[in-house]
Amino acid sequence: MTAQPQADWQDSFVATNLLPLGYNAWSGFLAGEPGAVVCSLNSPQLGITGENFPVHYVPRSRLAPFLNAWLAIPDTVILTHHHITSHILQAVDGYNPEKDVILLLESGDRASFLYLRNLPIAPPRAYEIVCKGWEEFHLDSTTIADMQLLQVDLTTPHRRTG
Repeated sequence: MTAQPQADWQDSFVATNLLPLGYNAWSGFLAGEPGAVVCSLNSPQLGITGENFPVHYVPRSRLAPFLNAWLAIPDTVILTHHHITSHILQAVDGYNPEKDVILLLESGDRASFLYLRNLPIAPPRAYEIVCKGWEEFHLDSTTIADMQLLQVDLTTPHRRTG
């Protein structure tokens, strides 16, 4: 089996996670200012829906200190260029939050800077889709009140009668 080229797995990751990335980018922007989505693949959580990864939105006003601290970690290698922080800040200053996402992706000891443009689902649309999904599956208090819960104690041995 040959190793998958780095750009291929990153493309696959973005395609698979387009809605949550767009949702986080737009909700972060709505909170006050442009910024970057930061996703770490180093500590996935396994849940009922599969793997979940920590995702954070870092606003532009906090991005420089975040990058300085993140890139100072000895195990993090982003690029050999020493001007990467200013390059990322310039990208955040110039991107269109209604169409683009600035993504910092951490995997193992590598970090990647991805400027996602021409997305098939723009961040505001991704936000709308995710919010509608939450509304669709939101249970109101009357539905919850009618719900019955059956609890079985699996720690107590039960005898079969026959």
